[in-house]
Amino acid sequence: MAIWARIAETIAQHGRAALVSVVRVAGSSPREAGARLVARPDGGFWGTIGGGRLEYEVLAETTAALASPDATRARFRTWTLGPDLAQCCGGVVTTLTEVFDARDQETIAALAAAERGGAFTVMARLGDDGRVRREIVSAPTSAASDQKPGRPESGAPFLEEFGDELTPVLLFGAGHVGRALVLALAPLPFAVRWIDSRAEAFPSHLPANAVAVHSETPDREVDDAPAGALVLVMTHAHAIDYAVATRALSLEKFDLVGMIGSSTKRARFASQARALGLSDEAIARLVCPIGLPEIGGKTPAVIAASVAAQLLVARERLGAVPRRATGGGAGQG
Repeated sequence: MAIWARIAETIAQHGRAALVSVVRVAGSSPREAGARLVARPDGGFWGTIGGGRLEYEVLAETTAALASPDATRARFRTWTLGPDLAQCCGGVVTTLTEVFDARDQETIAALAAAERGGAFTVMARLGDDGRVRREIVSAPTSAASDQKPGRPESGAPFLEEFGDELTPVLLFGAGHVGRALVLALAPLPFAVRWIDSRAEAFPSHLPANAVAVHSETPDREVDDAPAGALVLVMTHAHAIDYAVATRALSLEKFDLVGMIGSSTKRARFASQARALGLSDEAIARLVCPIGLPEIGGKTPAVIAASVAAQLLVARERLGAVPRRATGGGAGQG
């Protein structure tokens, strides 16, 4: 979620916005440090710090703070999940609640601009005025690491990570499944390069994380793609599918090359690829059919959901995602 863009949008619409951050966890907890939500004065919010009783109580406090004209100071609070909230996680969570208004627009705009460029690090410190001051840093510095960890409420500097490390996806084909998949990936941490030889196939509006590329030679688009990208092939023609998949597999730089189709289509591709000199080892890396095998639906939306889940599994396998905190998923504990 684009945290600072949401805060700017909320201030523009409602005059104030609140940011709730998990700054420290100990033991079992529903979410990890760095989980956040943005709250509006009307009770709406985006994001989650874990759901359940913890989030309910935090949102109640946040709504009250947004209703108070004087609530501009940051508030740290430590929650012992078992005794305080009867949550079975049993760990300890420290939250930070901040209220922003039009006076913070310059700082928020700078952070939102940095967020649009991907992941970035902020050095934060609780100021004498009770507000958190943030400075964008190119890399973590010893200013925070030299301090005793986990006591930002005492004024010690602490590091925050914002933005997402977006995993690059090359999506070939703007047909029904391609369109459904672009929508499925819109809220997820992927940067989608959407390629088709038919300029008219693309919709007039695209999600923020997708770029449409009209190319008369789609297979050549893999040449300059970054190593580690995930490649999905679902064009309107088998010949184009085969050309793109063959070229992608031959480069040996992609973490996943998937093609829509059946076991029969895969067998035909393998035969043609061998004739073109592609090794059996390279052919074996092709994922076809794409999607999780446990999901058998054939509608575009179901295929898109299945493929999106498969991409998330691949992204986590490649180490792009920190492991979840123990003790239950979001909304549990």
